[in-house]
Amino acid sequence: MKHLIAPSVLAANYRNLQADFDMVNRSEADWYHVDVMDGRFVPNISFGMFIVEFMKKMATKPLDVHLMILEPEKYIEDFRKAGAEVITVHYEACPHLHRTIQQIKETGAKAGVALNPHTPVSLLSEVIEDLDMVLLMSVNPGFGGQKFIYNTIPKIQQLREMITTKNTSTLIEIDGGVGLQNAEEILRAGANVLVAGSSVFGSANPSETIAKLKAIGKDEVWV
Repeated sequence: MKHLIAPSVLAANYRNLQADFDMVNRSEADWYHVDVMDGRFVPNISFGMFIVEFMKKMATKPLDVHLMILEPEKYIEDFRKAGAEVITVHYEACPHLHRTIQQIKETGAKAGVALNPHTPVSLLSEVIEDLDMVLLMSVNPGFGGQKFIYNTIPKIQQLREMITTKNTSTLIEIDGGVGLQNAEEILRAGANVLVAGSSVFGSANPSETIAKLKAIGKDEVWV
């Protein structure tokens, strides 16, 4: 399949959010990546389901909602009603992970699980067949604009091997420090979805940057 590009709205201009959404709507991007942070699981606060609902009205592409929060199971239905089409929870925040994955699926959303940089991919071996996507954090979560942690590359390769062995169609999404300087290496390791925040919204021509990210490996078929 061709890889997907998901601009992270955390890096958008909130003084003129409609303009940035219009740009992404017109661009070659596939999803919007929406980071929800509670100031407890991560040291930052972003926005809740009411802002997600507002974003849904502006977006013509799916909302990929990443819940960087404690007790996500309390809010899954609300974020689905607000417009989330992909809902990702953190392994580290879910003591009953399988139950939470099934809860996401019961809402009709695609289910994802995120891993922090220190968390090994092997811990997902018992649930990988239930997942639509795994999000590997390539920075420590909580703030945009951080540098890519290169130990993420072997983690992508390990996860790709697990997915192949289990014969699932699980997507691999990478979030943090992704840009034109490392996107090809990330994709070659086995990723399917690139989250790009500062590298898109901080560029001189965001829609062109999205197009360049989308064009990598244009003539190849990615796993």
